[in-house]
Amino acid sequence: MRFFESIKQNFPKDWATRIILALVLVASLVGAYFAHNLVSRLLAGTTAFTLPGDPVVSTTEEPGEEAVPTSEPVINLPDPDPWDGTSRINILIMGLDLRDAEGEDAAPRSDTMILLTMDPLNNTAAAIAIPRDMWVGIPGYGYYKINTAYRLGELNDLPGGGPALAVQTVEEFLGVPIDFYAQVDFQAFVDFIDHINGIKITFDEPYTIDRRGKWNTEVLEPGTYVLDGEYTLAYARDRHSEGDDFDRSARQLDVIMKIRDRILEFNQLPSLVMNAPAIYEDLSTGIRTNMSLNQIIQLAWKAMDIPYENIQMVVIGPSYITIETSPDGLNILRPIPDKIRLLRDEVFGIGGLIAPVTEGDLASRVAAEAPTITVLNGSYQTGLEETTAEWLRQQGFVVLETGVGPTTAITEVTLQGYAPYGLSWIAETFGIAAGQRDYDFTNDRTQPDLILILGDDWAYSNPMP
Repeated sequence: MRFFESIKQNFPKDWATRIILALVLVASLVGAYFAHNLVSRLLAGTTAFTLPGDPVVSTTEEPGEEAVPTSEPVINLPDPDPWDGTSRINILIMGLDLRDAEGEDAAPRSDTMILLTMDPLNNTAAAIAIPRDMWVGIPGYGYYKINTAYRLGELNDLPGGGPALAVQTVEEFLGVPIDFYAQVDFQAFVDFIDHINGIKITFDEPYTIDRRGKWNTEVLEPGTYVLDGEYTLAYARDRHSEGDDFDRSARQLDVIMKIRDRILEFNQLPSLVMNAPAIYEDLSTGIRTNMSLNQIIQLAWKAMDIPYENIQMVVIGPSYITIETSPDGLNILRPIPDKIRLLRDEVFGIGGLIAPVTEGDLASRVAAEAPTITVLNGSYQTGLEETTAEWLRQQGFVVLETGVGPTTAITEVTLQGYAPYGLSWIAETFGIAAGQRDYDFTNDRTQPDLILILGDDWAYSNPMP
């Protein structure tokens, strides 16, 4: 702690040097975030649950294909308010390889998504690492891998671009507000590693590493190496090890800790300060954020006061997903919503979540969503599907079809498309318990978002006039 107090007392006024020091402090913060509890999180068991309003569906998007919005996306990412220094703060970190974007209209997908959070009042901090293959609803576009949100925002020139759509997607996926974002191009990461003269990595067995570009694959024999920027990036991004994406996440956390060690333990700070203008020139074009420099520094100082035991690291690992293949052949990680929400609640607590949607808000969101629905009558009451369909039209639903369904005493609903608010409203209004909610996702957008089968319980008691 004395080390950082010394920096604070002698903090230089030169703007480029301040930026480098801020980066160093944030690197230290992130390193601390990710060091805690990794193994236990990755090795936890898996149990399947479902949760209304958090469906997962496959997509037909192919590489290079421009997605067509299912509805007009509502992007609401105003300029962030000044931080008061005491409120919980949430930051979405995104890593991208801009060289993946080819052609005038191309845009990259996010390769890394990490949600950082800090609670100054309780002096705690945490991070949630979100795998890029997580299958989620992207507002206005339906269901895709979460790393596609950034690409869609850029391709369709939405207000706020890729960061705004990525932020809104993560907000809806986890149910937490996001105050800031920081986007880092991998070339900036490579340059930074080179500026600190590489990081030390020890391999206990032969390791195959594949750097960017063609014909760059090689095998590193057991031993300790100082990896430069390109080698470090390849090590962090490798998805072909035994543990695939989860092993990849562990390596990324290891890299962050090695960066922290390299800077602090090998006394890199003086040379970084001396070379601040050159480093800034290399990094500035590869970093995009809505945080001001003063906010970065303010956050960094606060983070340094958080004791290690108050820092929690969370990986959405094997215990929170099922590994599946989409109908169009993509490898996906399908979230288990109940378990992810419980994990989220452990990290953020009740006070850190987005406020529950009120009845009036839900009705207005259903109207804006305009979910399509098929209404089938499985009850004893003839014609109930028609009266219910007309009533649903008045609530903002688009009824595609009515008819007779399988006989049932209990009303059931199946979600096929992107209609989280429609599903929530139906479940609440019709009193449909979790066991009567099914998910049967389809890529066919001519099919209804919801299929409602009316049971005897709805015929016996309902609020329709």
